[in-house]
Amino acid sequence: MSLPSVYYITGGAQGIGLGIAQALLADGHRVAITDIDEEALSAAAERLSHPEHLLALPTDASDETQVASSFTKTIAHFGRLDGIVHNAGIADPFHGPVEQLSLDTWQAYLNTNLTGAFLCAKHGAAHLRPHGGSIVLMASSRALQSEPDTEAYAASKGGIVALTHALAVSLGPEIRVNAISPGWIEVSDWQKPSRQQPVEHREIDREQHPAGRVGTPEDIAALTRFLLSKEAGFITGQNFVADGGMMRKMIYAE
Repeated sequence: MSLPSVYYITGGAQGIGLGIAQALLADGHRVAITDIDEEALSAAAERLSHPEHLLALPTDASDETQVASSFTKTIAHFGRLDGIVHNAGIADPFHGPVEQLSLDTWQAYLNTNLTGAFLCAKHGAAHLRPHGGSIVLMASSRALQSEPDTEAYAASKGGIVALTHALAVSLGPEIRVNAISPGWIEVSDWQKPSRQQPVEHREIDREQHPAGRVGTPEDIAALTRFLLSKEAGFITGQNFVADGGMMRKMIYAE
């Protein structure tokens, strides 16, 4: 009888990361979630079913010592590692005009969003290799298109797309590496209780998506589950845009 798979998710206490953790636990897997927000980690542990299959670790994804320690604790607790999802990141893409963007703010985006992905690969690869593991890195549709005043976010997510194919070549064939670029994903009801808000979408919000609606964490979780699985064994080095078709719709100013 094969052992349950074990997955490690950064930024797993809220939003898309929480949705992915819930889906993997529902499939019977073991899951380690890391997050810098300890309040959110506690709330996630209460919200997620199968608590005996969950390990919640306070971790700053941009801190190498903490990341390395969280992998050590995951292996000690579960005994193996089959997949990594790097979802941690500074979520707000807007930072104001580039002329006023501080180097500290620029570096903060890169440290969490991009360096965090690198640290996961660096410290997780040796544990994945014996099991033919998989890495999924969370990029963004903003790696491919932009609004004004989002340079730091766009650069960090664009770096993830490039890092994805570089890692796929370096770590293959034992380890597959892919990226997901979500579009508009509604996470208001997937936050810790103190940050939850009612979900309200206008008709125009739905109409600008060819799929007819705004995305949900479950949408990204479904794609993540596939990319982590052996069914995706011939897929590596790719970036999958999951945005309800929004990037493909031509919009003209009236």
